[in-house]
Amino acid sequence: MSEGETDQAPGTQADWPLRPWMLAALLALAGLAVHFVTDPAGADLVPWRAALAAALVFGPLAFAFTLDRARWKEPLVFAGVVALVMAGIAWRASSAGERHADQAFWVAAGLVAITLALPLFQAGFHRLRWRTAYDRTHFHVWTDAISGAGALVFTGVSWLLLLLLAALFSAIDIDLIEDLIDEGWFGWSFSGAAFGAALGVLRNQLKIIGTLQSVVMLVFSIIAVPLAVALAIFLLAVLASGIAVLWNATESPTPLLLSVAVAGFVLVNAVVRNADHEVSGNRALRWAALVLALAIFPLALLAAISTGTRIAEYGLSPERLWGIVAVAVAVAYGVAYFVAPIRGRMAGWMERVRSANMHLAVATCVLAFILALPLFDFGAISARNQLARLESGKVAVDEFDFDALRWDFGDAGRAALARLAEGNDPDIADLANEALEAEIRTYRNAERSDERDSRLANLRLQFEDAALQELVIQHVRASAWRCNAPCVALDLGMGENGKRMVALVEGGRVAQEEFDISGPADEDAAERAVEVATLNEVPEPDQSEGSTVEIREWTGRRIYIDGKPAGQPFK
Repeated sequence: MSEGETDQAPGTQADWPLRPWMLAALLALAGLAVHFVTDPAGADLVPWRAALAAALVFGPLAFAFTLDRARWKEPLVFAGVVALVMAGIAWRASSAGERHADQAFWVAAGLVAITLALPLFQAGFHRLRWRTAYDRTHFHVWTDAISGAGALVFTGVSWLLLLLLAALFSAIDIDLIEDLIDEGWFGWSFSGAAFGAALGVLRNQLKIIGTLQSVVMLVFSIIAVPLAVALAIFLLAVLASGIAVLWNATESPTPLLLSVAVAGFVLVNAVVRNADHEVSGNRALRWAALVLALAIFPLALLAAISTGTRIAEYGLSPERLWGIVAVAVAVAYGVAYFVAPIRGRMAGWMERVRSANMHLAVATCVLAFILALPLFDFGAISARNQLARLESGKVAVDEFDFDALRWDFGDAGRAALARLAEGNDPDIADLANEALEAEIRTYRNAERSDERDSRLANLRLQFEDAALQELVIQHVRASAWRCNAPCVALDLGMGENGKRMVALVEGGRVAQEEFDISGPADEDAAERAVEVATLNEVPEPDQSEGSTVEIREWTGRRIYIDGKPAGQPFK
C-alpha cells in the first residue's frame, strides 16, 4: 500500500499518544532555534537571519499541522516547501530596505497562500487534483482553525499560570522561575512547547473537534438570519438613496464593505456545510443563506466602485493596487455566489457554491503565491501612473503629491521624482527638489486638498504686505490645525528677533506666530513658523467671521473683536 493510500476520512484518524510530546519537542526546538538566529547578542536582523527565522517558524508549524503516524514523508516535503517559500519572502522583504514600499503586503500574500494550501494539502489535492472531496477540504479548514485557536489560547493560559507561579515563588525569595522568564531563549522554547502540546492533544481529538465544528456552524447559521435581514435593508436603502449616501457616511467604505462581504461568506458556508444532507431543514436559515449569497456580489461591486472612484481621483499607489487585488477576489466570489442560485433556477445552488469554493480557493492560493514573488513592482506601476496624471494635466501641479513619490513608491518613486526635478517646468522642478531633500514626511498629500481649500476659504488677511501674506497662506495650507473655523490674520509688526509677528484669530481663540520675512516663501513655511504664544480662550464673541477685528493701543496692545478685547495683551 502506498503512502497516499493511507489517507483516512476526516475525523476517523486513530489516537496517537506520542503526538503531543513530539509536537511539543518539535516546536520547542524550533522556538529555541529562532531565538538564537534572531537575537545573538543583539545582532541586526539581516536578510539571511530573517529568512532562516521564517523557515524555522513556518516550516515546523506546517509539519505540526500535517504530521500523522501513518504519513510523515509528504508532510515533511510540504513543510520544506512552506519553509522555503516563507524564507524567500522574508529574505526579499528584509533586504528591500527603502527600495520598495509594500514589503508587508508580500508577507501577507505569502501567509494567505500557505494558509489556503494547508487544508488543500491535508485533503490530498496534490494527488487528487479536482477529484478532491469537498467535505475533506471543508473539514480541515474548520478543524485547523479551531485547533490552532485552541492551541493559542492554551499557550496564553500557560503563560498566565507561569507568571502566577513566578510571583508565588518570588514571595518566598525563590526567583528561579522569574529569572527563567527573563531569558529570551526560555520564552521562545516555552511558547513552542505549550503550543505544540496543545495542538497535539487537539489533533488527537478530531472527532470531538468535528462535533464542535458542527456546533460552531450551527451558531453561525443562526447569526446569518439577522445579518441577511440587515444586508437586505442596507442594499435597498443604497438603491433608493443612491450610492453617494455611502460615500458621505464614511471616508473609507471599501474596507467596511469587504469586511461585511467576508462575514457573509463565512455565514453562507456555515449554512451550506459539507453536503446537502447536512444542511438544516429550517426554511429561515436556508433563505438567510440565499440572501447572503446574493448580497456578496453587490457588496463587492460597491467596494470596486469605491476603489475605482478613489483611483480615478487620486491615481494609483502600491496600497491601492493591493486593494484592487482584494476587491477582485471579492468580486470573483461574489459573482460565483450570485450565479449559483440563478443557474438551474435555484435547484442545487448550494452544491454549486461548494464547487466554487474549491476552485476559487485554489485560484486565490496561486494568485497570492504569484504576488508574493518578485514579479511585479507596484511602486513602479504607481509611479508611472502618477507621472502620467501630472503630465496630462489631470492633476494640477499644486495638487500633486510629490511627497508620496518620495516616501510611498520606493526607488521607482524617487527615480520619477528625480526626473521631475531635472525637467523643464520650474514649478514642478522646485517642488520635486523640495520633496527629494526632505528629511521627514510632511503628509502634505493631495487627498487633503478639499480640507485645505476649505481652511484657506476661512482665512481673512488684514494687512497688505504681499510677502507676509504668502508666508501666512503657506502656513495655513500646510497646517491641519489652522483656520478650520473663520479666522483673521493681523500684522503685529517686527519682533525683537527681526521676524514678523502675526496674530491668527480663530473663533474665540488667538495665537501669535512669527515668520522669517527675509526667507523664501515655500510649502515649509509652517515648519519655520514658531508659535510664541499659547491659544487663549475668549468668552465673547465666539465668531470672527463678519466681525470687526482690530488692534488698539492700551498700556500694551491686544486683539479686539467688535470692540471687545480678545486674548491677553502683548508687547
